[in-house]
Amino acid sequence: MGLFAILVTLFIGLNLKDFAGSWLLGLLFLGLFALADLYPLVFQVRRQAFKIVLTEIPLLLALYAIPPLTLMLARVLAVIISRQIHRSAPVKLWFNVASNAAGTALACLIVFAFGPLHAPGAPREAGPYALAVLAVAVVGMTVLTLATTAGVITLVQGRISSRVLNQIAIPGLIVSGINITLGLITLLIVQQGAWAALLLAALASCFFAAYRSYSQFVRQHRTLSEIYDLTRAIADTPHDGTLTDVLLHRVRALLQVEYATLWLPALGRYPEVLLSARVDDTGLVDLTGVPESIRRRVGETGETIAVGHKLGGDELRAELGTTRSKDAIVVALRAGSAVIGTLEVANRLGDAATLGPGDARLLETIAAHAAVAVENSRLVERLRHDAYHDALTGLPNRRRVTAAIEESVGVGAPGEHVAVLLFDVDGLRQVNESMGHVAGDQVLAEVAQRLRGCAPSGALLGRLGSDEFVVTLRVDSAEDAEALATRMRQQIRDEMVFGSLTLDVETAVGIVVHPDHGSDAALLLQRADLAATAAKTVPGSIQLFNAGLESRSVRRLALAGDLRRALDNDQIEVYFQPKVTLTDRRLLGVECLARWEHPAHGAVPPEDFVAVAEHTGQLARLTEAVLKEGLKRCRDWQATDHPLSISVNLSARTLIDADFPTRVQELLGEYGVAPHRLTFEIKEEGVLDGTDRPMPTLRRLRDIGVRLSVDDFGTGYSSLSYLRRLPVHEVKVDRSFVQGMATDPADLAIVNAVVTLSQQFGLTVVAEGVESELTLELLQDIGCEVGQGFLFSRPLPYERLEAWFSAQTEAESTAAGEVRRLRAVT
Repeated sequence: MGLFAILVTLFIGLNLKDFAGSWLLGLLFLGLFALADLYPLVFQVRRQAFKIVLTEIPLLLALYAIPPLTLMLARVLAVIISRQIHRSAPVKLWFNVASNAAGTALACLIVFAFGPLHAPGAPREAGPYALAVLAVAVVGMTVLTLATTAGVITLVQGRISSRVLNQIAIPGLIVSGINITLGLITLLIVQQGAWAALLLAALASCFFAAYRSYSQFVRQHRTLSEIYDLTRAIADTPHDGTLTDVLLHRVRALLQVEYATLWLPALGRYPEVLLSARVDDTGLVDLTGVPESIRRRVGETGETIAVGHKLGGDELRAELGTTRSKDAIVVALRAGSAVIGTLEVANRLGDAATLGPGDARLLETIAAHAAVAVENSRLVERLRHDAYHDALTGLPNRRRVTAAIEESVGVGAPGEHVAVLLFDVDGLRQVNESMGHVAGDQVLAEVAQRLRGCAPSGALLGRLGSDEFVVTLRVDSAEDAEALATRMRQQIRDEMVFGSLTLDVETAVGIVVHPDHGSDAALLLQRADLAATAAKTVPGSIQLFNAGLESRSVRRLALAGDLRRALDNDQIEVYFQPKVTLTDRRLLGVECLARWEHPAHGAVPPEDFVAVAEHTGQLARLTEAVLKEGLKRCRDWQATDHPLSISVNLSARTLIDADFPTRVQELLGEYGVAPHRLTFEIKEEGVLDGTDRPMPTLRRLRDIGVRLSVDDFGTGYSSLSYLRRLPVHEVKVDRSFVQGMATDPADLAIVNAVVTLSQQFGLTVVAEGVESELTLELLQDIGCEVGQGFLFSRPLPYERLEAWFSAQTEAESTAAGEVRRLRAVT
């Protein structure tokens, strides 16, 4: 920028006779430039302060009144003087000098090229053309200054979002336009004669007062708007643990500080919380900019402590110096008269900006809202705890146990099994009838205590119902689960004394083991209950589930018959969920999903009727029904201007069917669909089961030309390196990791690892469960190519899918032909 300014100035000087002009006018404009630089509009961008000054007015007048060399010297000296007064760092000083010099040089070049005011014979009266040239020159200077400032911030701190860029550019261009207009008016007034100077002085005084009022109004309006947004965001934040994240990041942005910290001391069952939002960090950190001594003092006294250049005493500033923060404000969070924690900000961004008394009052206002939000969050947490725990025994209830089992079966190591032991207490009804429910509650509490004492350290213990307790843990085999059940049952059989009455506690134990007896929590618990019922009639009162026990489930048998009739009558519907490229949001294809609306039971969950189909031999018919509907729609789309690929889910049992690839080839020929338009998705536990049983079918399907995808990758037992030996084209990252990317660094790391390694193996990566723009941006940053989820669309029936195509996509011509892209993602 400096080289550009020097070359332009020399070029104009060599082609202009009057190069220097009047130095007295130069000194006058030097003063005007310096005065304009001292009263800027300030906008904070990350760690940097972006300032909009009134230099357009004196610059426009100087372009008309003095030659380029004098103008350039006056502008550069004014920038140096104002930067020294503001005590800018050397790198910022010379950047501002170079930027303003380049902008001034560009303005001089425009005036020289299109309106040579200083050329021999040029008119001294500025007509419409000359005024237009002056205005264009000043606009050019403004645009160049905005561009260089945004460019250097991007270079040093990363890409600026379009929202932040608009916050910089729009106010700057508006103020520049106003200043240019005032400069032109000033120029016209000056041309009228000496008496016009009095009018000009009156105009300048009024403008200065209005400008100061406007600046103050802008700051107040921005502060009020951000306080409103903050309180609304706090009120709208769901009680899912994200309150601290939302609160701290907004407080940090509002007060433009490096650190915003929340401290909640340990209270009862709540552990101590000390988390900070730091500039340029997307998550929360455990670093702070305030010494612990100051924080503890506010917690004890409840009084606000503000420390800085004009705040606090030398002793407080010395304490603050230990954290290398130049200023800080710490306010108390109050619940009634009690102090429940502190809210802190530290280290105001910008070289010259510091925290002041107004900021302390603002933070106290925010703290009042934050304290209410924290108390409400704790209340909801207590309610949630009560909702997931049994009030009598304090053990997790059925809802919590179900979630824990779902989590356990979703993540495991090779060779491990998840065992569910259901203990049914015998004779509880007789105790309640003969001794009252108080005695019955004592029996249950004692059983819970004994189970706690004998359960292994890694087990989860819960109470499912009135007389049912469950223990779930990882074991090596079903035999180990039976041995554990035997030991625990013996240890809880000790006598129980109630006054003069002695009772023997007897239990029946039902055992199920994942994955042998089920793949989800509901099915495992149902089968454990069946086994516990059967255990009451066998010696030893311990029963391991077997398939014969399930014949007692009338509903399951009825559901199986209904499923057969639904397949015969084509009552299984196929829904379609779009798959979209994440970089340009181009529609690639759809995933075909089976849905069943039972006439009596309503919508049957897919995992339920798929399990029924597996156990009753109807899985092949169900798979073929979905495949046929998908190929039919794919053929229809091929005939239109937006051909789409389809994906169909396969069960692990289908992979060991030697005739399945032949049937697929026949259907592809029957419907006239190219093999590459069809993708089969196989769950990780089916394709990576530690054996080679699926390999022949997978290789035959690949030889046909069908694409293969590993579904729900990351939830099974296999390592990433196992992908090398699989004949697959695609990996689908499980939704549980994708949905947690924005809040859990561990989930983000897992997705990043899967994407990186899969790409090294030449595999396409599809992210399931994309439900927010933030998740979409994170996936784009780590290089994920394709996504599907509720952000784009839910699964839709064919008719609604066609309507979705029309409403949400638009055709775009490319070298490869016409493609469909999302018009907007909402």
